[in-house]
Amino acid sequence: MNRPITILACILMFACSEKISTSPGVPPTVDRKPAVEAQTPDAGTRAKVELQEVEFSESERSRDPFRAYTTSFVEEARSKTKSQREVVMEDFSIDDMHLIGIVTGGVEPRVMLVDPRGYGHVVHRGQFIGRAEVVQGEGKGNKSFEINWRVDRIREGDVVLVREDPKNPEIPSSTRVLALHPQPDTTTSLERP
Repeated sequence: MNRPITILACILMFACSEKISTSPGVPPTVDRKPAVEAQTPDAGTRAKVELQEVEFSESERSRDPFRAYTTSFVEEARSKTKSQREVVMEDFSIDDMHLIGIVTGGVEPRVMLVDPRGYGHVVHRGQFIGRAEVVQGEGKGNKSFEINWRVDRIREGDVVLVREDPKNPEIPSSTRVLALHPQPDTTTSLERP
């Protein structure tokens, strides 16, 4: 009965690339170091190459090809641009704001804008409002900068916003008008017969 087990152990020993050592009365132990066989070009024989744990860890020499690096670039882009001026409602677009009141009497006219959350904000001429547009500077090493909308004029029924591009001063400023009572858009309505 011991003879078939011995034959089976010999077959397994030759079939496996792992080293198995046995001694009487002691269970077999297996050498768990990974080994890669490489052929030598001159003799055609195989030489064993042992791999170390260091070769499987990520370093500058060996990077993980499946790792996503997009988060590091996003964090780097966020940290580059930081507004150096006070901006009212910096998290919201101009399209999301609604003009609900204008006060033209007094020393300085003011307007009240409501953000999408329903909070009102009082702004005056010269203040910057809304989410900034990030513009990349030209050339290598130039930092990006932000362009915000600025309250230029406050009139009886609306407020005029301008956005200037300091990179291109020869181009006229962009202008937006927020009306107190916006006219309904008649071009998108469907007429039924």
